[in-house]
Amino acid sequence: MLGRGANRLPALALVCAFIAGGAGAVESRELLAPKEQADTSVDETKMPSLDLQKRNVPQSLFTWIVMAKGYEVEWDTFGRKGWYTQDPRLKPVEPGTSVFPPDTPSIYIVFEVPPLEDPATFGAIWFLEDAQGKLSEQPVGKDSLFVPWHEKQGFLELKKPVDGWKQGSYLVKIFISPEGQQSFHAVNQVGTMRFQISDQPAKSAAPPK
Repeated sequence: MLGRGANRLPALALVCAFIAGGAGAVESRELLAPKEQADTSVDETKMPSLDLQKRNVPQSLFTWIVMAKGYEVEWDTFGRKGWYTQDPRLKPVEPGTSVFPPDTPSIYIVFEVPPLEDPATFGAIWFLEDAQGKLSEQPVGKDSLFVPWHEKQGFLELKKPVDGWKQGSYLVKIFISPEGQQSFHAVNQVGTMRFQISDQPAKSAAPPK
């Protein structure tokens, strides 16, 4: 038995040397690069529409989320009148508006979330949509907001492009990213919203019921 075991030692040493040599020749790589990626989606996934809101029925992490013409800060609704707070309440202006004129400087998505256990980044990236539902290859714009754990309300601002709004339909992808992750990675997309740029008068939807 010792003789046969001794004969195996050179072969075993040769295998170990081969493995060691191969390991030195192969570079390790990460499955997910830490840098921001231009396109992280593989196949188009059907996302829930966050335009369809019902009162007291949260969607994703949102208590409520609406598209609006603007927002107001309700300082007096928090504590005593004139009391300073870092967590003001936001009141959307004409919530549910989905049609905006071409001269609109900014479109707002105002939202509320439950108290967060950990900070998160909320993001929006929007695309022009053609008649067949195909999105533009490049996004029209993007915006993100870091929300600390103690805050519950915030807004995303969809600013008018430098060359102006093109009339038509737009799709907005909404993202919620834990701290340290890419803001616009496909796995962090939670839903979509839509709006139109048109010469026709803007219409406001009824408040959530």
